[in-house]
Amino acid sequence: MILSDKRILEEMAKDSIKIVPYKRECLGSNSYDVHLGKNLAVYVDKELDAKKHNTIAHFEIPEEGFVLQPGDFYLGVTEEYTETHEHVPFLEGKSSTGRLGIDIHATAGKGDVGFCGNWTLEISVKLPVRVYAGMPIGQLIYFPVDGEIEVKYNNKVGAKYSGQPNKPVESMMWKNTF
Repeated sequence: MILSDKRILEEMAKDSIKIVPYKRECLGSNSYDVHLGKNLAVYVDKELDAKKHNTIAHFEIPEEGFVLQPGDFYLGVTEEYTETHEHVPFLEGKSSTGRLGIDIHATAGKGDVGFCGNWTLEISVKLPVRVYAGMPIGQLIYFPVDGEIEVKYNNKVGAKYSGQPNKPVESMMWKNTF
């Protein structure tokens, strides 16, 4: 079951869902449109190592936009800061984004109950495409949770992505033991 627009508004009034900035026109019948933030990043090294802290270089999208290239991998960020305290948030691309050949996440479309922060996007493209800060990039949908949560993500010891800033965050895989 997915929350409807009215249910999202009810949850926002209870502070169990928070979206900043919030714009009423971005609320669909069962989703909320999020926008591309002004910051992108790319990995410094062309070969990544899952056991190593792979660094990224940040840059801002200029006013005239930035052309994403096929074969390159970009980390982006949502303009919106979100908190979700009682529901499971999912971030999906908008159909208009997909029709431009833009994928906004490689694997991480699901958030956890208690996630608080801006969403890091894992962006790749099929063709060269110019993107702009503030353009609609995805949509959040919310699922109710069946059962009580023992530990929310924002209270989890070792939560690697809690409180993500308004800049893309690199992989923290290297913090895992394997």
